[in-house]
Amino acid sequence: MARPSKYSAEFRSDAIALWRASAGRRTFKDVAADLNVNPETLRTWVRDAEGRPAAAGAVEGPEGELARLRAENARLAKAEKGMASGAGDPASGSGVFRPGDEVKAAAWDFISAHAETFGIKRICRVLEVSRSGYYRWIAGAEARAARQADEDALVEEIREIHTEHGGNYGALRVHAELRGFGHTVNRKRVARLMRKHHIVGRHLRKKKRTTIPDRLAPPAPDLVRRDFTAGALDEKWCGDITYVQVGASWLYLACVVDMRSRRVLGWSMASHMRTELVTDALRAAVATRGGDVTGVIFHSDRGSQYTSAAFAQVSDEYGIRRSMGRVGSSYDNALAESLWQGLKRETMHKNLFLTMSQARLEIFRWLTYYNTRRRHSALSYLSPLEFEQQHHKEARLSLAA
Repeated sequence: MARPSKYSAEFRSDAIALWRASAGRRTFKDVAADLNVNPETLRTWVRDAEGRPAAAGAVEGPEGELARLRAENARLAKAEKGMASGAGDPASGSGVFRPGDEVKAAAWDFISAHAETFGIKRICRVLEVSRSGYYRWIAGAEARAARQADEDALVEEIREIHTEHGGNYGALRVHAELRGFGHTVNRKRVARLMRKHHIVGRHLRKKKRTTIPDRLAPPAPDLVRRDFTAGALDEKWCGDITYVQVGASWLYLACVVDMRSRRVLGWSMASHMRTELVTDALRAAVATRGGDVTGVIFHSDRGSQYTSAAFAQVSDEYGIRRSMGRVGSSYDNALAESLWQGLKRETMHKNLFLTMSQARLEIFRWLTYYNTRRRHSALSYLSPLEFEQQHHKEARLSLAA
């Protein structure tokens, strides 16, 4: 009897959709790397899917396509509008120029331009600057040109990193990416250049509360108590539900996160908030860890899905210890809330989802990117998968010693 696959049908379907969305611009190897699967496995899934009819709703009709194009056109038209009146003006009471290089450089340029007509000595006297300073400026022209060339090259790399990660990275993650490429560069310099050239990462937006507690269901004890650290993988997990608007309806997303590596171990998406949404995500996480997760703590809020008898039964089936925070306190499940903030900040600000397939694909794309490539501040700016690989490597070295 063949061993069951650790990849759910939902995951395989979304992986195939991600490959098809690349439209030949990316290889099987590239897409598989984001999914953390073998390229041949992905190739097999795609090949097998070619022989089956497309799922209902996977192909947009003319009306859906027209609606999508109209929405995209409206978004672009809005983006092209001019900046608000007064945007970018200096703050009240601040100087346009700071006393320093800008004004001095203008003075030295003026002296160079009129030296033959009036003489250097006379101009320096009128401008009340020293001739020695002017000559030092002349002598340093080559060094300044070299520094400017280095700065221009660094800004270009910053732009490439910023663009590659969808405009999401701020100064800290851009700096970590540069260090990962072998650059020795100061973090404050990166922040200054990004500020100077108006390269800005995504900012947090207000969130909407989604937890619907079942006050009659017996809650589990709080085994975490806002301590979202863990000494080992699979010591503590946490989970939560969020939703995104798709046309006039909603798509709901449940995730399970390892508190040690911040990796999203399992997730599930559906057009409902029934208990199977969270049980499917939990089963996917268990499959990711190979099936043996006895003793792991799973922390959640007190939403009715997590206090249900069905969820308790699945948790007991795998030997998972349930933990719950207080009602109405987002801080008691802050790690999961942070994941939702990142997801919405980096994907939903620019997307008006018109079909379920479009929403699923974009969310799936971000979750795989988050696990394999997105640098995490709590992991010394490694991605969750890189952190786990380093963790396993250190464990093997420790055993060998």
